[in-house]
Formats: sequence, C-alpha cells, structure tokens
Amino acid sequence: MIALLQRVEQAEVRVGGEVVGAIGRGLLVFLGVEKSDVENAEGEKTNAEAKARRLAGRVAHYRCFPSEDGSKPMDKSLLDLGLAVLVVSQFTLCAQTNKGRRPSFDPAAPPDQAKPLYESFKQALMQEGLGQVEGGLFGAMMKVSLVNDGPVTLWLQG
Repeated sequence: MIALLQRVEQAEVRVGGEVVGAIGRGLLVFLGVEKSDVENAEGEKTNAEAKARRLAGRVAHYRCFPSEDGSKPMDKSLLDLGLAVLVVSQFTLCAQTNKGRRPSFDPAAPPDQAKPLYESFKQALMQEGLGQVEGGLFGAMMKVSLVNDGPVTLWLQG
C-alpha cells in the first residue's frame, strides 16, 4: 500500500460537480493499493487488513506538522493537533514507470480487492482517534482541489 501525504490548509474532492469530501487543515492522503497487498507471489492471500491498519496508524501518528512555536518543522501529528484527513483512492501511484513511455498499472490491485482495503484504511484512521475522516468516491473520476501547506509532500509505503 502506498500513501502519498500532502499537508494542506484545505482540500476537497468533487464528483460530477458535487463535493463528496472536504477538510480544513490536515492531510490529503492519496492511497494506492497494490496486488502485493492482497496476495503474495505464490497467489496466497496476505493479511491485507493488518497492512491497512498499520499504515493508518503511521499516518495518524506521523509527525509532519510544525510545533506550536514553529521551532520544529516536523514535530506534531494529526492526532496531536486534532486535525482532519481526506483519503482519495489513486491506483496510479502503483504504476510501473521504469521503462517505456507509458505507465503500466499491472502492479495495482483490481478494484474489487482495492476498494475494501481503501474502506478499511479509512475505518482504521477513525479507530486511531481522528475526529474527521473524509473520502473521495472509489473508482470515480474525481476533481481534487487543495491548498498545499509548506509545501510538504511525503511518501509512505506499508
């Protein structure tokens, strides 16, 4: 699983012109689910739910916000500050781009396997204690708007 975190002042997701998720200050998380998250090389099922919970815990506790006095740029987490998170599914994070001129999305998990993990990830964020967990619409063509804070963009793999 790949989580691309963007520290934001605000962010929203629209589908067909309608806002389906919006936050103020917090993190916009683009989440990519790979085939390897749901099965190993031999085709055996993995403990995908545990991976989603572990990555959600890292995101909730990840110290990527400045201290109150500004002396430490990466000192506080979402939980420390009571901030929100907006999670958007993004299979393109799983693209294989090391050769050719077109990305291959073969490493991405199929939608019927990725969607439950996307939902589990959001649920796990709530279980970590985050008060506001918003989401996009899985599989939809979305328009994402954000005001990046910093800018700070971080990549976590779980």
